[in-house]
Amino acid sequence: MASKGERDVEIHVSSPPPDDRDAARPLLPAACEAYSVSAAILPFFFPALGGLLYGYDIGATSGATISLKSPTSSGTAWYDLSSVQTGLVVSGSLYGALIGSATAFTIADFLGRRRELVVSSIMYLIGALLTAVTPNFLIMVVGRFLYGIGIGLAMHAAPMYIAETAPSQIRGMLISLKEFFIVLGMLLGYIVGNLFVEVISGWRYMYAASAPICVIMGIGMCWLPCSPRWLLLCATQGKGDLRETKENATRCLCRLRGQASPDLVSEQVNLILEELSYVGEEKKAGFSEIFQGKCLKAMIIGCGLVFFQQVTGQPSVLYYAATIFQRVLDSLEHLMPLVYQFFLAC
Repeated sequence: MASKGERDVEIHVSSPPPDDRDAARPLLPAACEAYSVSAAILPFFFPALGGLLYGYDIGATSGATISLKSPTSSGTAWYDLSSVQTGLVVSGSLYGALIGSATAFTIADFLGRRRELVVSSIMYLIGALLTAVTPNFLIMVVGRFLYGIGIGLAMHAAPMYIAETAPSQIRGMLISLKEFFIVLGMLLGYIVGNLFVEVISGWRYMYAASAPICVIMGIGMCWLPCSPRWLLLCATQGKGDLRETKENATRCLCRLRGQASPDLVSEQVNLILEELSYVGEEKKAGFSEIFQGKCLKAMIIGCGLVFFQQVTGQPSVLYYAATIFQRVLDSLEHLMPLVYQFFLAC
């Protein structure tokens, strides 16, 4: 049986020497972050409204296409839209979302998550109002496009703001709830569409109904503090005085954590700063590295999930759900007399 000293030697020899870079890596505290539940609600709620407005657009557009093309309830002289024109009304927001998403990658770090969401709410509001008061088809498509830019910006900034400001214990839950808000928005859009589908110019009310939510989102994001992590990221990139930025980040995090101790908040800010400093020292990965090793596997899984979700046509069904059900019911109305006669004959 080996003596205590021998065991110590064996352990020492078998353990690899610590790497300097590993020693520089900040260690997260074992204790959970202190936070106030009430203080965590609004930093989640206002960004999540961006997802709700996206879902609302899907549901409202489903009913708006029926109202817009109705000779009796359209309220316009250009109600007789072709299939291509109807498709432009529906997909106008998607084209805008494509541009908004591409733009977000170039302006996100410059604007910051909070200001990006403020810009998103403005685009939402302009797009909704322009679509609601449009005098012709062309202006309507422009309004749909601007609304779509708001979607692209919000879908980029909202999960980032929530992830960077939410306490670690509930971070995953809040990000998932943001997706729930999208579905909730769809339901709200279908309900509003059902209420106004037979009203003259009802499609205008459907799109205008989202304007108050846009205003609430914009005001709420102006009131919320900046992401402390984004502030510290700017400081590590030399875009501001480090001491002043650190104090600002501490104040922002105190607001986000509510009743948390200032000492604990200051310690967390230091940890974030150390982590960002360490990340900044790492070798930057080239574009080709996403096609290698574990990155390739992750990219295939992520892109595959999105591809198969879209290629099934599921989003199109949501946008045209009201039209699909309307045609099914019309077919059933013509079919029911035949079914009734069949049973009488039997």
